[in-house]
Amino acid sequence: QVQLVESGGGLVPPGGSLRLSCVASGDINSIQNFGWYRQVPGKQQEFVAWISNAGATNYASFVKGRFTISRDNAKKMNFLQMNDLNVDDTAVYYCNAAAEGRFYWGQGTQVTVSS
Repeated sequence: QVQLVESGGGLVPPGGSLRLSCVASGDINSIQNFGWYRQVPGKQQEFVAWISNAGATNYASFVKGRFTISRDNAKKMNFLQMNDLNVDDTAVYYCNAAAEGRFYWGQGTQVTVSS
């Protein structure tokens, strides 16, 4: 079992930045990939970014160079640096971990972009 806890969400004006963190606990040695997803009430959850154990990354097209995902393998943490935020980025952001064929989710952290 893997437990994930996100932090770092909040309220920022358009053009602002936030850094989301995700801490893993439990069977952390089984974790292969980390990812971030987001969801707006009434809409489907959507993929944001992904990073492998080796550091390979993948991003959703709407990120457009604004977000950067990174990880600290020693501490089993990962981070999502989000810059140049706009109102369309408002959502609950969820950390995801893939471990031995299973997927785990955190409780989510709210990101609100508003003037």
